[in-house]
Amino acid sequence: MSTLRFQALKEALNREPVKVIEPGRRSEIFSSHVFNESIMQQFLTKEAQKSVMEAMLTGKKIDRNVAEHISSGMKEWAISKGATHYTHWFQPLTGATAEKHDAFFEPTSQGNAIEKFGGGALVQQEPDASSFPNGGIRNTFEARGYTAWDPTSPAFIWGTTLCIPTVFVSYTGEALDNKTPLLRALQAIDQSATAVVKYFDKNVKKVNATLGWEQEYFLIDSSLVASRPDILLTGRTLLGHSPPKGQQLDDHYFGSIPSRAIAFMMDLEIECMRLGIPVKTRHNEVAPNQFELAPIFEEANLAVDHNSLIMDVMKKVGERHHLSVLMHEKPFAGINGSGKHNNWSLATDTGVNLLSPGSTPMKNLQFLTFFINTIKAVYDYEELMRASIASASNDHRLGANEAPPAIISVFIGTQLTAVLDELEKVTNGKLSPQEKTDLKLNVVGKIPEILLDNTDRNRTSPFAFTGNKFEFRAVGSIANCANAMTVLNSIVAKQLKDFKVEVDKLIKDKKMKKDDAIFNVLREYIKKSKKVRFEGDGYGEAWEKEAKKRGLSNNKTTPLALRDRVSKRTIALFEELDVMNKVEIEARHEIELEEYSKRIQIEGRILGDIARNHVIPTAVRYQNILIRNVTGLKEIYGKDFKKQAKEQMEIIESISEHIATINSKVNAMIEARKKANKIEDVEKHAISYCDEVKPYFEEIRYHCDKLELLVDDELWPLTKYRELLFTK
Repeated sequence: MSTLRFQALKEALNREPVKVIEPGRRSEIFSSHVFNESIMQQFLTKEAQKSVMEAMLTGKKIDRNVAEHISSGMKEWAISKGATHYTHWFQPLTGATAEKHDAFFEPTSQGNAIEKFGGGALVQQEPDASSFPNGGIRNTFEARGYTAWDPTSPAFIWGTTLCIPTVFVSYTGEALDNKTPLLRALQAIDQSATAVVKYFDKNVKKVNATLGWEQEYFLIDSSLVASRPDILLTGRTLLGHSPPKGQQLDDHYFGSIPSRAIAFMMDLEIECMRLGIPVKTRHNEVAPNQFELAPIFEEANLAVDHNSLIMDVMKKVGERHHLSVLMHEKPFAGINGSGKHNNWSLATDTGVNLLSPGSTPMKNLQFLTFFINTIKAVYDYEELMRASIASASNDHRLGANEAPPAIISVFIGTQLTAVLDELEKVTNGKLSPQEKTDLKLNVVGKIPEILLDNTDRNRTSPFAFTGNKFEFRAVGSIANCANAMTVLNSIVAKQLKDFKVEVDKLIKDKKMKKDDAIFNVLREYIKKSKKVRFEGDGYGEAWEKEAKKRGLSNNKTTPLALRDRVSKRTIALFEELDVMNKVEIEARHEIELEEYSKRIQIEGRILGDIARNHVIPTAVRYQNILIRNVTGLKEIYGKDFKKQAKEQMEIIESISEHIATINSKVNAMIEARKKANKIEDVEKHAISYCDEVKPYFEEIRYHCDKLELLVDDELWPLTKYRELLFTK
């Protein structure tokens, strides 16, 4: 009997749900571990609080002298909550968060000790940057990097550590993190959107991009995960035969949440409440042992921080419940993978959602302006949108039955399509009074009524309008939202900037009225961007053929998708908006390609190890049992033994064939890796891993999975799909 597998199963089956005690009403503990405005009122001077709030709202720099007061108040609050250390919490280009803890404790010359946390430690630190990905921005022998406080995202306490959200830059000033470009993109969208919205409301002074993410994940008992080297080291199963029952009955979706899972969720939500993460929704997802949680939308930078934080918190809370949280986009073949839908919109400082129609034609024209400009932006930069969600893990999901395809398209529903079709007919030039009245009353004025009974959502669309926001559905579950949000906000900022130039030109040169100018520009955008709108089934071959006719890209693999990251057009876009310079763009391209190659390399090594050290020896052991059985039959039946041993001999032969194929394919995969490793060009290196190494995975897996069905269940060393997915 395979000791590890069955021991793991025994432990998993005997686990009881961890008892979770609610500490009180969620509303009472919400943000209790966050240095927010109400806490600042208690621990800061009015001048210090005003300085922080101005930094949050307007981006104004905080004076170093005031920083001393802020750090002192922050320290006192943190210590009162049990904190002993502080850290600059940042998001390097590894996909994870990073932190280096320093104690408040500091000895004095008199042999005593004090708690110390100065303004300098709050505002800036110098973590060792030598081992973080930099894409050639800095030399490997140079260790210096800087973290700088981001006051727009409040400090928080996790455990006994005060965490201060920061940006992370090199000694020469280039961004080495995900947050810095995002903050720049958010500033760009604020400037462009505010300038445009003043056509409709001159009282607006600021526009914030908002984000509401939906995090999907699997919960698997930690003992079962420990028995699977592939899950432990890659986050997904590299082999394993599909169970007789999977998700085909749809009996898990929105079903009763298992007791261990609900205990985990309760514990997680309590931690989220303390950290100010406004989680609202929890439910079973489609696949067995798959779940989802979602918060109320927030300002995009804060939402990205909260998602990065919650992915870390989920793992730590999972440990308390003996559960492993799998966030890989495709941990199990044959069943649904996990995504992270990014629900995006724009909101003014006057409380208006710019992607929500209003009660008057003027408000609806405002809605159409931002709605159509967003579609146009996606059309113009659809390849960059695809690049923003490209990764080795997301490649497994994009185009599968539960995920949007690799072709970026926009779904808006039949009713809004009809509205745009009507607007497309708008006369080129000044509108007659009758045309303007008909347009406002019969087309623009009826948009709110249309959206009350909007078309059913298209689950195959990567980018869909869902009533008062756009949902970027193609973002991977393990991804940092900052990448997709940086691109989306940048392309819309650029589009709105160009839109205002065109409208102002018509007003000035053609002497058009504002509404006429807006309608004329929007009409042209509707025509130009029509190819990116698609209402049908995105999974079929018919759409691939149609998309090709329309000129839309279909970059199915990460190395191909990432090419647009360094196109002249992309570099011009980011440089124009001051989001990233050429050095930062090229560095990210190199880092993403290197990460892709390394992940495929690691998976190949693990697969080869499991195949040769687990699967083949087990198959040989079972084959020897069969051989002894056949030998015994021969001793009993003599020459006639072949009739009685026919089935056993066929199995022996099948096992030999599978073993031989596995061994030869593993050898071929190793040789392909060796060839790939000799390639110095980072893109060609990634393409080689994609095209020459990765194809062996499925071939090796196929024969390993066939052996799983042939070998005695008690001998099989790897925890099976049925045990991973249906052990509650």
